[in-house]
Amino acid sequence: MRQIFFDTETTGLEADKGDRIIEIGCVEMVNRQLTGNNLHLYINPERASHEDALRVHGLTEAFLSDKPKFAEIVDQLLGFVAGAELVIHNAPFDIGFINAELKRLRRGVLTDHVAGVRDTLLMARDLFPGKANSLDALCRRLEVDNSKRTLHGALLDAELLADVYIRLTRGQDALLMDEHGDSAGGDMDAKVEAVDLSRFVLPVLRASEAEIAAHAQLLADLDKAAGGACQWRKIEPQAVA
Repeated sequence: MRQIFFDTETTGLEADKGDRIIEIGCVEMVNRQLTGNNLHLYINPERASHEDALRVHGLTEAFLSDKPKFAEIVDQLLGFVAGAELVIHNAPFDIGFINAELKRLRRGVLTDHVAGVRDTLLMARDLFPGKANSLDALCRRLEVDNSKRTLHGALLDAELLADVYIRLTRGQDALLMDEHGDSAGGDMDAKVEAVDLSRFVLPVLRASEAEIAAHAQLLADLDKAAGGACQWRKIEPQAVA
């Protein structure tokens, strides 16, 4: 299964009012293995970013002025994502911007070119209802190092999203599993040497008098709360001499 972790940076928040894409980051994963085959594009939006957006991504109009326009990279982008499942945090935002760019070029919509779209924001809301589920919040909760994220960047955010997704689904150990669920390098037919457990003398730790008294008091409290003998009385083992 081929998945692309996908993120964009834009001049503002409203694609339907003329805001444009200025950066695209794509990180490829095949059968839950990150391949290193990534795509990173800067794009000349032919307009300035809003001040609030500029504070988020730091990509100035001067920096982007000599970058290719979207029409010049559209084939490269669509070729890279073709047939893959896109994994996006807050997918409607990024998909909306890509579709606005494709509409200008009469190239259909993004879902015409990919196998599907998975929204990790919706996944996180199901797993952590009532909690903050921004990418930064998920990085903190799932112990993904985002210390380099002083500014938003499409490729960095896509890389962070890949780590977050792995932990949201099966955890980091999934990268060590093959497609059949066997551990990497494992041999299902390998023989395991039998161990004679009778060789071992296991210590028996007995409760102290204080611990026995505390246990008895706890049972008495449970009896009182239950209005009779608590369930523990029925299974409590006989004292060993």
